[in-house]
Amino acid sequence: MTTEIPLDNPQPHTTLLNATPKGAAICRRLARRQLTDWKLDSTHTEHFHCALLVIAELAANATTHGRVPGRGFEFHLSLTTTVRRGTTLRIEISDPRGDRLPVLPLVHTLNAQTGRGLTLIDALCHRWGTIPRHPNAKTVWAEIDLPDPAPTTDPATTPDTP
Repeated sequence: MTTEIPLDNPQPHTTLLNATPKGAAICRRLARRQLTDWKLDSTHTEHFHCALLVIAELAANATTHGRVPGRGFEFHLSLTTTVRRGTTLRIEISDPRGDRLPVLPLVHTLNAQTGRGLTLIDALCHRWGTIPRHPNAKTVWAEIDLPDPAPTTDPATTPDTP
């Protein structure tokens, strides 16, 4: 069973962007704004920064490896709560290159200039993968499980203990 997270009932965020470096930069700014609006910057600081890195890598991959001239990429963020996992942040980036699926490299060469983004995503997320999308596109998704925030105690309501 999946339901929206009850904190202020945040709505999922979806945006279509140009597959250019400027589009990737806009994606990063939109993500920061949306995650901050959901208060993840203050309640889940480490996960907030991990999500921003994952989004930056996925957007860069979409504009570099998933680019088709004249077509953009879609960015989607959502928060859901499930009984089994609790609250999960789901990041999705869809691009028009369904023929180029991401593959996690098994070995990295020392002088390689590229190829470390998926390793970073794999390290920062709890789960990630791809979904085919019609007609010849794909969605690369990543999920980050968010622990329940530590309860804050109000000194005015806490009984004094000697």
